[in-house]
Amino acid sequence: MNEATDHPLPLKVIVADDQAAVRESLAAVLDLSEDIEVVTAAADGTQVLSAAAATSVDVVLMDLRMPGMDGIETTRRLSEEHPQIAVVVLTTFADDDSILAALGAGARGYLTKNAGRQDIMRAIRAAAAGQSVLDREVQNRLLVAARTRQPAPAPTLPPDLTPREREVLTLIGQGLPNRAIAQQLLIGEATVKTHINKLFTKAGLQGRAEAVRLAIAAGLT
Repeated sequence: MNEATDHPLPLKVIVADDQAAVRESLAAVLDLSEDIEVVTAAADGTQVLSAAAATSVDVVLMDLRMPGMDGIETTRRLSEEHPQIAVVVLTTFADDDSILAALGAGARGYLTKNAGRQDIMRAIRAAAAGQSVLDREVQNRLLVAARTRQPAPAPTLPPDLTPREREVLTLIGQGLPNRAIAQQLLIGEATVKTHINKLFTKAGLQGRAEAVRLAIAAGLT
């Protein structure tokens, strides 16, 4: 049985990869599912943004290394310009810098290309429903990064952090963009931004990647 989503079916998906064989293979595999429809296959970030502006899209399956506008910048642009579109990264790169950069840019899921067809479809459905999916290799990398790359002493949560700001930090640590955080907490996106600004000020954070590191180090994710 297919996982439930909050979107009408089939889910509209863009496959983004600079290798034609890869994106065509992914599109063919995904189109075998009755609840997923690949609306276009894009070779770079510019094509992704053009397609997102021209048609209804629920999820982008995003490669990170693409010519011109790469997957990180494309994810950031999508989060700003089309926050209703969820991004699931599918890449050969599982280093912690790539993972944190993608999550910080707003990606809702992160899979390596070792993922199977069912894993990819499950991640697409989960992302469309506002959930975050990280494969086991990525989770392990994040744990290693938290244990080995944080300065000593380990970062701690500011003592004046409110319960709501703590909730927001937890969801940022899970890779959720502002829209999904607002939906989960039943508050407006403007309120989420206010909480994030206060959180960043209290914790001395410079961006979402640092917030992800803090959430992991503090045991919130």
